[in-house]
Amino acid sequence: MKKKYAFSLLLAVTTMCACRKPYNPPAMAAPQSILVVEGAITGSDSTFITLSRAVNLAALNTNNPELHASVAVESNQSISYPLTELGNGIYACGPLNLDNTHQYRLTITTAGGQLYVSDYVSTLNAPPIDSVTWDTKGTLQGAGLNVYVNTHDPTNTVKYFRWEYQETWLFTAQFGSDYYSNGDTVLVRNLQTQNITNCWDSDTSSTISLGSTAKLSKAVISRQLLTSVPSTSEKVSTEYSVLVKQYALTADAYIFYQNMKTNTEQLGSIFDAQPSQINGNLHCVTNPSQAVIGYVSIGAVTTQRIFVRNLPGWQTTPDPPGCVLAFDGEACCTYISKYGNQVNEYINYLIGGDTNPLIPINAIGPVNLPPLGYTATTRACADCTLRGTNVEPGFWHY
Repeated sequence: MKKKYAFSLLLAVTTMCACRKPYNPPAMAAPQSILVVEGAITGSDSTFITLSRAVNLAALNTNNPELHASVAVESNQSISYPLTELGNGIYACGPLNLDNTHQYRLTITTAGGQLYVSDYVSTLNAPPIDSVTWDTKGTLQGAGLNVYVNTHDPTNTVKYFRWEYQETWLFTAQFGSDYYSNGDTVLVRNLQTQNITNCWDSDTSSTISLGSTAKLSKAVISRQLLTSVPSTSEKVSTEYSVLVKQYALTADAYIFYQNMKTNTEQLGSIFDAQPSQINGNLHCVTNPSQAVIGYVSIGAVTTQRIFVRNLPGWQTTPDPPGCVLAFDGEACCTYISKYGNQVNEYINYLIGGDTNPLIPINAIGPVNLPPLGYTATTRACADCTLRGTNVEPGFWHY
């Protein structure tokens, strides 16, 4: 009986597998025609607007910028402020010093002749950020760094908030190089002008951070969590900084971003909210049935930057993993017989012809005598400029 049952189960599983067919929903083949508008008109600061086209689910390339468009900020008094195309779908202009008694909208004319406009909106300035704070009380991933924002509006006018942030961090290569090769000779590295050990990298927020005081008697936001960085991240290996930008939102703008957040970040299980339609304040004039995603807000943005330097000394995950030193720990008297002219073969790329030469780290041999050779490693393990910049940011001051 057991054998018969096992055979029946195997037959059922085989039949199910044999009948499986790939299902490509209509969205997989949807045309890439939906314009996506990102950014805000900031008035007293530079304005950046990013235009792109939505890509279908089957696309391998997710970057689809809208190029060569004419973009402008237009007042209800028919005054126009054009934006300049910077490339990759980014359009910008300097501070506009807008009149708060007027309303403004964004106009977009694509290279294909389509005209998009936003609704006219009034200026809504963000109040100052009270403070940006941090702690290391643990994250959802375990130990790590938490960053919070605190703010309030004393006039009780602004009840909806949105935040963006830019992270910058100092990191070091896994091996510090004291030497370099000019192609046929190994020379002492000038650590001031040829530094490849200490670098900085940056990243921008990829999630939507929102806050509301609509149900509170006072417009006060306290310890709003912006981001958590796990202790294993290279971001918190040495020094970390975050610049927080605060935007004021209307109720309609808040609903738009809340729906965006739900649709992009909170789907995946049967207990999550169902996808909802995203209605912004942009419209296609030349083709009213044409969808467009975006919400244009206008108002001054407030910012605050903090530095985190006294980190607990967490054990971060090496990037890349598996870095080792070649020719390490060899006795001086056996080195040459074992490796021969290691310098020309593995480090001096014009002589050895190696397309991926090793970078010399430290000299091998007795002190005050010409080196017998050098410890060395791959460029990925010694050159931080592959993943960042060795030029210190202007704001990076102690």
